[in-house]
Amino acid sequence: MSRVIDEHRQFLSDHVRLAAFAKAIDEVVQVGDTVLDLGSGTGILALLACRAGAHRVYSIESSGIIQIAREIAQANGFNDRIVFVKGLSTRVTLPEPVDVIVGDQIGRMGFEAGLLDDLSDARERFLKPGGRLVPETVSMMVAPIERSESWSWVSFWEGSTQGFDFSAARRIASNTGYPTNLNPEDLLGSPVCAWTFETKTTTNSPFASSFTLPVERNGHLHGLGVWFEAMLSKSSSMTNSPLAGERINRRNVFLPIERPVEVKTGDRVEVRLHVRPQDLIVSWSGEVWKASAETNDQLLAKFGQSTFKGMLVDRDAIQRTEPSSVPRLTPWGEARRTILNLSDGLHTLAEIEQEVYSAHRKLFRTEGDAAGFVAEVIPGYSL
Repeated sequence: MSRVIDEHRQFLSDHVRLAAFAKAIDEVVQVGDTVLDLGSGTGILALLACRAGAHRVYSIESSGIIQIAREIAQANGFNDRIVFVKGLSTRVTLPEPVDVIVGDQIGRMGFEAGLLDDLSDARERFLKPGGRLVPETVSMMVAPIERSESWSWVSFWEGSTQGFDFSAARRIASNTGYPTNLNPEDLLGSPVCAWTFETKTTTNSPFASSFTLPVERNGHLHGLGVWFEAMLSKSSSMTNSPLAGERINRRNVFLPIERPVEVKTGDRVEVRLHVRPQDLIVSWSGEVWKASAETNDQLLAKFGQSTFKGMLVDRDAIQRTEPSSVPRLTPWGEARRTILNLSDGLHTLAEIEQEVYSAHRKLFRTEGDAAGFVAEVIPGYSL
């Protein structure tokens, strides 16, 4: 069952987020502007842009929610000012440049929902010289975390289930970033800004940051907590920080370390963070140091994790990507090729469905099954 519509209900129910965007759009969008709403969903940001005085808004959305957005725009009297464009923003074109780009490709940590890829592409291809963007800056915040509940997601794999050993999965678990709702009491110390992205200039290139996290209370270090702080405009901001009095309804990320480490006030965690935005790979490594006023500081532990190590990779699939391998289409690949070959501007959809069913009878029980498969392939590759 699809939960897409309920996800958008949650987006629209997040009054803190929408109030921040409404304030920013009122501040940035000027009467007569042409605006791009990037990844528009139900089109709420486009509606806010129209209310702020935009002459035209291009709303780009790749999913089926775009039809609901069209109906919402019409119901609110803006269907003559909002132009809906279905597709991935990196693959579509617009008939004119825009004055403003608005979007919420921030994710939980500040980059992983396409901020650096989609927004930088849209900025280079669609934004007028001197154009404006919402958000303006996004910062990635990191803090040392004590959270036994989150650590149990790793330690679970050290035990047995029904007498069987599942420890082979522990390596994956300890190299996974976990969405969670952190609380102020989970923090062992104050957060540090690891990186700030300027949306006018930032690209999707890999980035790295080194910083020190102070330990400000006794406890056990289980990992790192990550969230974002975004300046949408000069006077409007939003964050999912566990320390914020007004936080948006979006989870944080818990990055575990290899083993919990007992720490005390005055200790510190030296962290190195590496991020590959295009691949959504985050690597976190460092050392935990015990502070000493009498002798040199003592190294308590080292850690080194990466979501790359946490990927579930099929060994056979890796072998098929070797340059020396000779790929061969599966029966389903052959059926897809039949569809693409027949999408030549000469054959009707009914003719394509009939040909696919006739040529690949072993794959489809009925003509309806073949028609359903054609319907899955055609929208992504045809005009």
